[in-house]
Amino acid sequence: MSVKQQQARESEIEAAGLEAPLYASRAKIYPAAVSGRFRNIKWIILCVTLGIYYFLPFIRWDRGPNAPSQAVLIDMEHRRFYFFFIEIWPQEVYYITGLLILAAVALFLMNAIAGRLWCGYLCPQTVWTDLFFAVERLIEGDRRTRMIKDNESFNLERFAQFLLKHWAWLMIAWWTGGAWVLYFSDAPTLVYQLATFQGPFMAYVWIAILTTTTYIFAGFMREQVCTYMCPWPRIQAALTDEWALNVTYRYDRGEPRGSLKKNAVLRDAGKPAGDCVECNACVYVCPTGVDIRDGLQIDCIQCGLCIDACDTVMDKLGRPTGLIGYDTDINVKRREAGLPELKTRFIRARTMLYAVVMVVVGGIMVGVLATRHDSGLAVIHDRNPLFVRLADGGIRNAYTVRLSNKLPENRSFEIRVDGFSPELVTSAEGKRGESGWPVLLVGPDQTFEERIFVTIPKGGLGNGHDQDDDKRDITFRLIDLRSGSQIDVKYHFMQPHGEKQ
Repeated sequence: MSVKQQQARESEIEAAGLEAPLYASRAKIYPAAVSGRFRNIKWIILCVTLGIYYFLPFIRWDRGPNAPSQAVLIDMEHRRFYFFFIEIWPQEVYYITGLLILAAVALFLMNAIAGRLWCGYLCPQTVWTDLFFAVERLIEGDRRTRMIKDNESFNLERFAQFLLKHWAWLMIAWWTGGAWVLYFSDAPTLVYQLATFQGPFMAYVWIAILTTTTYIFAGFMREQVCTYMCPWPRIQAALTDEWALNVTYRYDRGEPRGSLKKNAVLRDAGKPAGDCVECNACVYVCPTGVDIRDGLQIDCIQCGLCIDACDTVMDKLGRPTGLIGYDTDINVKRREAGLPELKTRFIRARTMLYAVVMVVVGGIMVGVLATRHDSGLAVIHDRNPLFVRLADGGIRNAYTVRLSNKLPENRSFEIRVDGFSPELVTSAEGKRGESGWPVLLVGPDQTFEERIFVTIPKGGLGNGHDQDDDKRDITFRLIDLRSGSQIDVKYHFMQPHGEKQ
């Protein structure tokens, strides 16, 4: 059943007062090849995005000894994310949060400027489906040829084309899955391991999963993923406004429709005639089978291919191009009312808000990244017991300190506590530096935990704080013995409530 037949069937059901079925059987779509400005843009984006995705894992980046040399790497074993000169640790997950916020707001901004810009040009489903369509046309021919072949009996030629097409699809899908796992291990090494069947079992599992999903989504489900599975078409409708550009059929110019000869006769007679000649070129090139002349629809991904198809026909007919084009709802209504068009306003409250949020979030991330330390200190107080009374009457608190060394070299750190002398601060390891403070050695790109004991001798309680308070504020200081850089962490010292010595 064709898309038009399906729509006609739904109209009949609605006219009869019956409920439309919740599920409609899929009508196979045969998108035709088209050339033009928007098709060229899509080809460029396809080549750039897939080129980045497939080959980025093989780019090298020298981080020095004891560090991976892959430019982009998600190191699950050591819990690190590397992106060229940036290294993200697990405790810095807020960077990932910031990136997700930026991605969401960028999506909102694209929607406010030109509707489903993401869906039509950048969405992975769109990009891979475009590539699968290109392979299908290369092997089986364009729209009309494929439709004729599908109605013919299966012969040897069709069988050979069928095998070649699906083999090509599987190779694309396989390399898609294979490229993904390369982001989680050293790419050249993993490629060799996979080729010699020595790779990790989970690598083969994920390649199989992603190969299958890519093959099914891009080769078979195609527009159904956009229409039924993706939530964005339903969300973006609530985020748009009358100033957003959308692919639009200009009714004021195209109607009334008619054949080329019929419209020519009407014009000669001085009667109204539209520029649309019912060639259906806009429908034939649509990857989701939408007739843009029926207005905006949830199926339409606004890829602009119908614009290229219509402009090509208009050029052949000697009519002005732009019968289908990017337009705003406000100008559509103004033309219907006989009013002049307004210039598109890209800068307005909505777009400015999104842009400001992106600048602020991006600025915060860059600022934090530029000022972050190459070491870290976290302090946790023992919960049970909160303090220990020593035989000499002093009070001792125990802490677990976690040191992070974010450089690919061994580093020695000194632990100090403000307001205390070195002999009152001890470590479980017992090592001390020349200054008398505990010294801890942390390996390259590692974390290290140590127990630290802080003591207030008899007679020291109640000094410098409210006697009725059961804790006092103290400051732990981590000092890099080589560079002298330091990190301060405020914490507290627990002592008996209201006790005075």
